[in-house]
Amino acid sequence: MLFPRFSLRKKIILVFLIIIIIGGLISLYFGSRLMKSTLISQAQAKVRHDLDAARMVFNSKLKEIKDIVNLTAGRNRLQENIQNKKYNTLLENLSRLREETGLDILTLTDNTGKVIVRTRNPGIIGDDQSGDKIIKWALKRGVLAHPQIISRKELLKEGEDLADQAYMVFIPTPKAAERPEDRETNGIMLKAAAPIVDGSGTLMGVLYGGILLNRNYEIVDLVKELVYKEEKYKGREIGTATIFQKDLRISTNVKKDNGERAIGTRVSKEVNSAVLKEGKAWIDRAFVVNDWYITAYDPIKNVDQKIIGILYVGIMEKPYLDLVKQVMLIFSLLAALSVVVLLVMLNFSTSSIIKPLTQMVEATQKIAKGDLSHKVEVRSQDEFGYLATSFNQMTANLRTANKELVNWGKTLEKKVEERTQELRKMQAHLVQSEKLASLGKLAAGVAHEINNPLGGILIYSHLLLEGTNADSPYYDNLKKIVKETSRCKDIVKGLLEFARPKEPETTEIDINESLETSLSIIEGQSLFQNITIKKNYAEDLYKIIADSAQLQQVFINIIMNAAEAMNGNGTLSISTSLNKNKKFIDIRFKDTGCGIKENDLKRLFEPFFTTKEVGQGTGLGLAISYSIILKHQGTIEVSSKIDEGTEFIVKLPLNRENKND
Repeated sequence: MLFPRFSLRKKIILVFLIIIIIGGLISLYFGSRLMKSTLISQAQAKVRHDLDAARMVFNSKLKEIKDIVNLTAGRNRLQENIQNKKYNTLLENLSRLREETGLDILTLTDNTGKVIVRTRNPGIIGDDQSGDKIIKWALKRGVLAHPQIISRKELLKEGEDLADQAYMVFIPTPKAAERPEDRETNGIMLKAAAPIVDGSGTLMGVLYGGILLNRNYEIVDLVKELVYKEEKYKGREIGTATIFQKDLRISTNVKKDNGERAIGTRVSKEVNSAVLKEGKAWIDRAFVVNDWYITAYDPIKNVDQKIIGILYVGIMEKPYLDLVKQVMLIFSLLAALSVVVLLVMLNFSTSSIIKPLTQMVEATQKIAKGDLSHKVEVRSQDEFGYLATSFNQMTANLRTANKELVNWGKTLEKKVEERTQELRKMQAHLVQSEKLASLGKLAAGVAHEINNPLGGILIYSHLLLEGTNADSPYYDNLKKIVKETSRCKDIVKGLLEFARPKEPETTEIDINESLETSLSIIEGQSLFQNITIKKNYAEDLYKIIADSAQLQQVFINIIMNAAEAMNGNGTLSISTSLNKNKKFIDIRFKDTGCGIKENDLKRLFEPFFTTKEVGQGTGLGLAISYSIILKHQGTIEVSSKIDEGTEFIVKLPLNRENKND
């Protein structure tokens, strides 16, 4: 039997090979675009959070300056020295305070706005500052702090060194917008002013102070330290922060090619137009000095809400692009390997398809030649009956093969669906873990930075309160300061508990006893007077290895939330039982409260998320509880219906391994 040079088997293999290659190339193209888009979107989401952190650090520094000026203006000794015109004593004390607090300027005016003490440049006094809008506000007995553009003329009054610090010659920057100027002589300052009022309510003067941001790297370096933790990629710092005066970099940790800070360079034309002219926040890729970054820009506004600068954070784009290339390279290698395997499988599978056809051709050729010795299973003695039987057999074979392929495809679809669900759960868990880790780092940094100042404020406010008569006009205000500062300390404490939770101190405990102890702690509160508590404890529960104090903290938090949801009037059902799989203990808390909205359920365990009124909660209770249960290798589930109530289910393993998670 003669076969053609380009056989049917080769044609089938070639067609399938072309389809596989085209499909693979299309998959690679769209997969690459999808992956790049996903990673860049994730980077933009991260840089958006980083910008919020940078804005918080920026505002925190401004508030610190405001607090220093305001507290200093309220000192009795300062008022006495002004009243007695002891200007030398004022100069000495205020100069020492300026150096201790790190302020660039600290200046005192009389009640008309004329300077009477200038600590940085004592020889220049008598100039009128009443036209300054921040000082004008203070002259009206208000306290105000804002970023402000300070002219070179005003900087020279405070000292030539300060004017030189602000002076910058523009460095040519690719993609920057054109400007007629080639240098900047003014500066941008975080400035605060507070009135000085004596005991009778008479305005004695104004105290103002500030920090010049030009060539001052404290804020940008603190942002980089808190957010990016000195991360590097191929020897270069992955994250940067910058403060712009208009479009000019005046404070940055962006580096030029020679390793120096890129002071004097300017923002790109595209960002200039969006942020400075249109007043919009910019979150996109942008060319920064010498490379592409995933960036976030936000306007800095003065007291008149005019844009005077930009706050910026950014992450290098290259690590994300390199990751896409690496993943696509691995995917391409796997695809190539799959093509080879498929070709081998196709080569063997075509044999079962071609062989019956070859036998049919051989049989028809032999019959055509009159070879009656060749036996072919037929229903009749003529050629039509032979072809009918052969085709029927081939059809039956194809039908069987097709059924197997369909069943295999359904099995594969089921496995793919199961794997997809697993990946989605893993991705959701990973995103939640990354958010908690990032917020934990940020919370630890913020708590560390503000804890000591808060302690000082609380101590001094207590001292002032003790030394103030109850009928004094300042007494109620001091009580509010003490109360709000104590609340801040509680928030900081919660931040620290969330950021650095201690490891469980495990012992063998009875869950029912732990619940009873928790209830005994809070049942006596007035909130529970009209609440009916129904208990349904399983008597045959095993004891588990856990930290009793931490679990009581979780139980009390859930019970208190339920009581507040019911406004102190309703039924709270608490039950314990062994899970169906005999591996977990289920602790259920079901209330008859107002319920939780579906959108709020998704964010229930996020740090700082709360549905309570401002000042009534920190949003850390359930986040800390969730962290504690995770430490015990358990879970918390929540179901709720509006106006019907909410049920929390805490699942704790019976045999928890004693290890650090």
